[in-house]
Amino acid sequence: MKVIGIDKANIKECVKDAQHEDVLLTRRGKPVALIVGVTGMDLEQIALGHSDAFWQLIRERRGQKTVSRAELEKRLAEP
Repeated sequence: MKVIGIDKANIKECVKDAQHEDVLLTRRGKPVALIVGVTGMDLEQIALGHSDAFWQLIRERRGQKTVSRAELEKRLAEP
């Protein structure tokens, strides 16, 4: 992670650097913003990647019991 004081930051350079590593902007030594490269991602990927609600759903789902493919196919075949 690259750390740059906001008073010395050049936005074009920060965006360029963010394509390779996160760029943390600081003011008086304290973090104020994080610039993250998102080249190759679409708006939905970006929105979900930063959504607390989405990640809460993922955590809950990962805690649930899983079903084998055979069991799933059996359940789907039932009337």
